[in-house]
Amino acid sequence: MILFNTECFLCQLKRNVETARKLGNEQTATAFCRELMQLFATVGEDVPSPGLAPEISGLFQKYYGLPIDRFQEEKRQANEFVLARMDAIRAHIEAADEPLLAALQCAILGNYLDFAVLQKDLSFALLDDMLRSSGDMELDMDAFEQFRQELAKGKKLLYLTDNAGEIGFDRLFAERIKAEYPQLEIIVCVRGGPAQNDAMRIDAERVGMPFPVIDNGNSVPGTMLARLSKEAKTAMDEADVILSKGQANVETLYGNGYNVYYAFLIKCGRFEKLFGKKMLTPMFVREPK
Repeated sequence: MILFNTECFLCQLKRNVETARKLGNEQTATAFCRELMQLFATVGEDVPSPGLAPEISGLFQKYYGLPIDRFQEEKRQANEFVLARMDAIRAHIEAADEPLLAALQCAILGNYLDFAVLQKDLSFALLDDMLRSSGDMELDMDAFEQFRQELAKGKKLLYLTDNAGEIGFDRLFAERIKAEYPQLEIIVCVRGGPAQNDAMRIDAERVGMPFPVIDNGNSVPGTMLARLSKEAKTAMDEADVILSKGQANVETLYGNGYNVYYAFLIKCGRFEKLFGKKMLTPMFVREPK
């Protein structure tokens, strides 16, 4: 996993304190900040940045009375966005010269629907623009061809989802995978509890996910192996191929040794440096061997 470092400290502090200052007076925000910094000081060295999310949500509840599932409205909007466009996106995929690649491109763009990270900068209009030019996306085609080969010979695919709304794009990609590799058993994994604006079982239901859905047994916006439910850990162990969506899943899984393909947009300075790419660059990366 990609462990907490100074860039993560600064990012978490800036993002959460800015939110706190908008919610109340300076005195309350200062108290919130002090306790947030205490959390930073005591976090284990083996915890990646997403691993702090449940405790940070607890602080927002303590100081501002916010519900743990405080992104409900944003998740609803994101799900409605993709549902309104699902038929058009499916038609675009089916008309493409390489439908599987087109489905992957759209699924990666769905990772833009991240209110927790992008906050006020998130724009549905911008995502529409990105979708219109999705066919121009440049990805690591060697990784994609290896992915195809492994799907062809595999029996089980575990699809690790990320955000609400985005999970609708995941549905379309998973459907395309099944159409081209019908021998595959596909299992979709969501979060086990409120984790910022990440998808839960209810979001999978809202976008009509047609594959079996399990949850990871916790409220971390990522996939921390040590916190997985027995069902999710078994699914990880039994999968021939794992498709991981979103940056938080990279932060919590990268370097784990499983056969994982990561599909995401770069959303922070640390990842810009790690992969040598700019913000919002689409990425398709295989687990290092």
